[in-house]
Amino acid sequence: MKIISIILLLVSAFLSLKHGWDAFQPANADQARMMADLGISKATMPFFGVFSIAIGLMLLFPPTFFISNVLNAVTIVLIMALSLRAGNSSMALLEIPFLAMPLVLIWLKYPFKF
Repeated sequence: MKIISIILLLVSAFLSLKHGWDAFQPANADQARMMADLGISKATMPFFGVFSIAIGLMLLFPPTFFISNVLNAVTIVLIMALSLRAGNSSMALLEIPFLAMPLVLIWLKYPFKF
């Protein structure tokens, strides 16, 4: 169980940091269209980037492990809700495994705590 927890923790932290970094990069046409469909403007993307990087870093520390997973799950639910509001149910369904990841991590607890 501990190995699964470590792998999920590293994957989740990597994805948060990657998505945060990508928010500062110029969006290609598909990404820009997807963000516009969700109602997210270019001006708000850096805020999402900082938030995502902060969550990724918070995952690595035991005192902030729980709250970072909760924030990660809330962010994913927000993306799902915006997708459903935009009529894009396939994107909302695609987010389900990513929603399960922070919830499973909460259940498994922080793997490096002795």
